[in-house]
Amino acid sequence: MAADSALLVSLVEEFVTGLQDSKANDTATGVQAKKFTILQLVEALGPSLTSNTPHTRARGVQLLSLVIQQCYGDLSESEVEVLIAFYENRLKDHYVIIPFVLQGLKALTKSSLLPAGSAVSMLRSLFQDTHVQSLMLAERATVYNMLLNLMESREAELKGLGADFVFGFVQSMDGERDPRNLVLAFQIANNIIHRGYDLGKFAEELFEVTSCYFPVDFSPPPNDPHGITQETLILSLRAVLAGTPRFAEFLLPLIIEKLDSDIQSAKIDSLQTLTACLSTYEHKDLAEFLSGLWTSIRREVFQTASERVEGAGLAALTALTSCLSRAILSSDSEDSLNAFLDVVLKDCQHHLCEPDLKLVWPSAKLLQAACSASYRASHIVAAVVIPGLVEQYNSRTQCAHRRTILEVLQGFIHTVKNTSQSEDDGQNVLLAQRDSLCAVVFSALAENNSDLQVTSMRVLSALGQQNGLLLESDVERAVDHLNRLILEEDDSKVSVSVIVCAESLSRLHPTVFITKMVPTLKQEIFSEPMVQGDGCTPSNESSQHAVRQRCVSALAAVSTQPSVVRESAPVLLEVLKSAHTGSGGFSVDEVVAVCFSLQRIADQALDSEETGRFFHDIIIPRLLTLALQAALQGEGSPGNRSPLVEEAVLSAMVGVISSACAKLQPELAGKLASRAVSLFLEDDVSFLPDNSLPPHIQLLKGGSWSRSQTVCLLMACVCSLPRSVEVPQVERLMEQLEELSITSGHVPSYTSAAKCYAGLVNKRPAGDSLNALIQRSTKRVSSELDSPASPHRTQAFTLLLWLAKGLLLRYHPLSTALTDKLFALLGDPELGPMVGDGFSLLMSDSADVLNRGCHADVRIMYRQRFFTENSAKLLQGFDSAAPDTKSSYLKALCHLVSSLPKEVQLTELPALLSLLLEALSCPDQVVQLSTLSCLVPVLTEPPPALIQQLEALVSRLLALTCSPTMTVRIESLRCLHAMSRFPEHEVIPLRARVLRALAKPLDDRKRLVRSVAVQARADWFLLGSPGGR
Repeated sequence: MAADSALLVSLVEEFVTGLQDSKANDTATGVQAKKFTILQLVEALGPSLTSNTPHTRARGVQLLSLVIQQCYGDLSESEVEVLIAFYENRLKDHYVIIPFVLQGLKALTKSSLLPAGSAVSMLRSLFQDTHVQSLMLAERATVYNMLLNLMESREAELKGLGADFVFGFVQSMDGERDPRNLVLAFQIANNIIHRGYDLGKFAEELFEVTSCYFPVDFSPPPNDPHGITQETLILSLRAVLAGTPRFAEFLLPLIIEKLDSDIQSAKIDSLQTLTACLSTYEHKDLAEFLSGLWTSIRREVFQTASERVEGAGLAALTALTSCLSRAILSSDSEDSLNAFLDVVLKDCQHHLCEPDLKLVWPSAKLLQAACSASYRASHIVAAVVIPGLVEQYNSRTQCAHRRTILEVLQGFIHTVKNTSQSEDDGQNVLLAQRDSLCAVVFSALAENNSDLQVTSMRVLSALGQQNGLLLESDVERAVDHLNRLILEEDDSKVSVSVIVCAESLSRLHPTVFITKMVPTLKQEIFSEPMVQGDGCTPSNESSQHAVRQRCVSALAAVSTQPSVVRESAPVLLEVLKSAHTGSGGFSVDEVVAVCFSLQRIADQALDSEETGRFFHDIIIPRLLTLALQAALQGEGSPGNRSPLVEEAVLSAMVGVISSACAKLQPELAGKLASRAVSLFLEDDVSFLPDNSLPPHIQLLKGGSWSRSQTVCLLMACVCSLPRSVEVPQVERLMEQLEELSITSGHVPSYTSAAKCYAGLVNKRPAGDSLNALIQRSTKRVSSELDSPASPHRTQAFTLLLWLAKGLLLRYHPLSTALTDKLFALLGDPELGPMVGDGFSLLMSDSADVLNRGCHADVRIMYRQRFFTENSAKLLQGFDSAAPDTKSSYLKALCHLVSSLPKEVQLTELPALLSLLLEALSCPDQVVQLSTLSCLVPVLTEPPPALIQQLEALVSRLLALTCSPTMTVRIESLRCLHAMSRFPEHEVIPLRARVLRALAKPLDDRKRLVRSVAVQARADWFLLGSPGGR
């Protein structure tokens, strides 16, 4: 013990007089190790604490506080009580001691053994003996943290102080300037308001001490380590000001005053704060200020040019109306909501009668904001405004005025509240105006003006979304109008609007569309086209094709419910059958459009199990049947071929089957996989309808191109299924796919076989079986590629490319061997250009296989990883390549870089810049275009390495402005335009040269080139000019 005492005295001496701060940690360690107690430390500090020298006393208190900060959890209740009494007494000491006293008290507030009443005692001493705002920043923060600690652990005691606690806090905070401390002070004020502390007579003082910062005007310094933003302070203060209705009489006049400010941020902050307050205020809190608030909000919406200010004003009006709507009415009280809305209607309604003036839309938005606040408000506003708008529509003759009125009506229909629980048994607010609204809509639909028709369909869609508003007869009449527009209107805007409107209404009224639209469109699709010689001109024939296209698109759009799908999809299948038999005069483009419509149906309606089963049982088997029949028929003379053997049609069929299979239930997916594999491996056609196929069709043997190209349908069936679905006979299937992909001479056939093979490999479980399969395929491919005389090198390369992609997406270890083989082939004189283009396929998303929609195994950031691992190999290969093969390496590099995110491009650019500049000089226009597409995003924020190569870059870009390819000319001009925003001192020396060179593109024969050239030259011309940029 004597040794410990001596050690303690030594530590105290060295800290106090030797000024060795590290001894504080040694002392705390001793206390924690029970070598001595905290009270023994106080005794050892006795001479220091009673010294006549303030700085000596300060060092003693500092040591004690530092030790307590580390040991407050080990103190007993009696020790805490003694230390609190000591520190309270020291609050009256010299000012140099106060910071260390506060540190000690803060540490003690964290103790779980604070004696009862000690929190009150500490705060009374603090508020009486310390002027907080005369302290330094850190000490003020210590005081605020003390208050926060005590509010968490001793809230009941603090509430026992009553309003004295609030008064003490107000005195402590008054005049605070530092943002870090303001965040703490606002948190304390927020706790006071929301946790039920007694404000007493100091509510106004608390408001004044916090509202002096409103609205917050703070810009953090650059690289601020504290992370305090203006938004943080705004939200913290807003939580205080909006926390209690007792602030209403002070805050609302302040908001009205601040809305007169010329600073946009102040207006937005004021309006957003008003919105926040109104969720807690009652109508009686607003009564005195309603007129001023409405005047300010109306002024901001009418006069502002800022969408943010307008949006904040409209939100505030909605909140204000909602607050008034919550008022409970009594027989002798005034209806404040009615009175307020009367004022709003008086100030805004007359502007709606002037549809050619600019105040129509601000007035409409204000009324719509009030209307959306509550069911009562909707009733009041709609009952006055909508009849007036209908009357205005009927009295106007100009289509522009009528369109404006319809757009205003549409806004009101969207904002009307359609609640189920209300004073009027949940009736729709618009029910009383239903007849007049429908009359206006149908009148506009009958007009010949396309803008009026488009707007009326939007209004019709909005009406349809209101439950119970449209009767079945109204929907039938609407469908009649939509049918007429589909068949008669050629305007693209009208066509798009018809599709959108029909899709919206069909979700709620499928029966009407089944009985009225589907038969009408079917009749039009199968109507006999006029033939040449019967008065049919090419323009008439084109018009008939356009009508068919619109009908097919509309059928897909309305197929939102399973009941509609069962009626519409067979119509589209019938089109494909007619096209196959040649009975309907359908073109290849129309057949492709039908397939796209079927795919849209699969995409939008397959969320239901019923629709999925319909596609599994009906659509997919019939598509397979038609495709196989067409393939067998395609073996005859070219004049007798079905359009279903065309590559474009088969690709569109792949989209239909792929979309359908991707969403099948597991049971149906497994059944489909088994059927598809049996069809292609064993010629099992038993599940196909209308089966007139021969017994041995041998689709994977490659003897007939029309048969072998149907392997794309196998790909659609088996490569789109979830990974959990097991494909039967997969080993045998992949052997035949590999054979077809290598030996077939038909490009679509061997390409689809390679894609199917890669899709299956991508989903195969990892293990020895997969590794053996990959190694076997790699060996086969390599043997073909390494033989210059092989007739199958292109096919082998195609399989290698797709197999590499399938493995690369899943990070398979064996993908490296395949990509290394691709890098080696870049130097091949025959295949090199194809390999360079192949890197685009590796890095891009495939539409029909190996994508996430097909449940492929795609890992995140695989592009970045591939680039990081292989860019060095590419650079080394370029350096050692023969001059005539360097373009292939440049092509590959451009495809790799263009696929990367912009942030990665900026990081990698310095190392690749010399190659990219060389690529701009490459005669291959694909390389030029890929390089330019890489540079355009990078030039918006040029890295230093690019600035250093400015002269070389400008020279190459100017040369490309005369390229024979339009897209190259446009992209080079865009790059030059972006360079005009480089640091001025860097580009001024190049200004005259660039302006001379850009004079020629101004006379380019292509309008798009001239347009970009004008923009680029104008910005270069303004460089260095006063007020230029």
